[in-house]
Amino acid sequence: MAGSKLVLEGRISIISFISGLGVIIIPLLVKFGAHIDWIFDYLTDVNGKIAIAAYITVINGFLLVIYKGPLYKVAVRACFLGFAFGCGLILSFADTTWTHFGWYMCSLSFFHYSEYLVTAIINPRSLSLDSFLLNHSVEYTVAAISSWIEFTVEKLLIPEMKQMNWLCLVGLVMVLCGESLRKAAMLTAGSNFNHIVQNEKAQSHVLVTTGVYALFRHPSYVGWFYWSIGTQIMLCNPICLLGYTIASWRFFRERIEEEEISLIHFFGEDYIEYKKVVFTGLPFISGIRVNS
Repeated sequence: MAGSKLVLEGRISIISFISGLGVIIIPLLVKFGAHIDWIFDYLTDVNGKIAIAAYITVINGFLLVIYKGPLYKVAVRACFLGFAFGCGLILSFADTTWTHFGWYMCSLSFFHYSEYLVTAIINPRSLSLDSFLLNHSVEYTVAAISSWIEFTVEKLLIPEMKQMNWLCLVGLVMVLCGESLRKAAMLTAGSNFNHIVQNEKAQSHVLVTTGVYALFRHPSYVGWFYWSIGTQIMLCNPICLLGYTIASWRFFRERIEEEEISLIHFFGEDYIEYKKVVFTGLPFISGIRVNS
């Protein structure tokens, strides 16, 4: 049953993501075919934006016809993230001062889509719409919107502030490394990974101490922490950089303490010994204190 869920919903998400990503076809046509009259007339300037809107409308209608109920909800989310990723690629390679925001759009949309896809691969029994993490929390949504507002306001008032290419590259490297570490942690943990802290031990639940878990006790949190900070460095957002750092640190400190209570309950001395030799991976977070 779980395997069939992986095949069906995973396949739907891939098809839908690629369908949304197909929006990049329009600017590619403009770039390489602008000398053709109909392309120049119908796909440049305002008409180009209308064509993009029409494309996503048609794709959404197509998904609505093909998939019903819960499957449509998966498809439309994956398609939206693919569309956002495609728009990010367009900005990234266009002759514009919004290049770094294009990097950010690609990073954000890929993060959320890959959370769902990797969960479908490693633990299909826990797969749900929440696996996209699009509705993670009100605080997460407010933080994301705040970063968009800060970037836009500062770009309008102090445009040169957003053109520190070397700093944006540092942020991009942090994003790529953080994303890679998190997904490596998910794949290494396999069916032991869950987006929700578990209070009851499943029969298949084992203590994973190999791979990236030999480096950090909580590599998925380490990856997410530096990914989130990296997005704000990439955008040159000083206010949100400070806010993201503090908020993320507090969130993961509480999350790790909560999770380690369960892990000690599940694995007893094995986890306590593991805890002694492998640190959390996050600065100034040691996890739950255990009395000797």
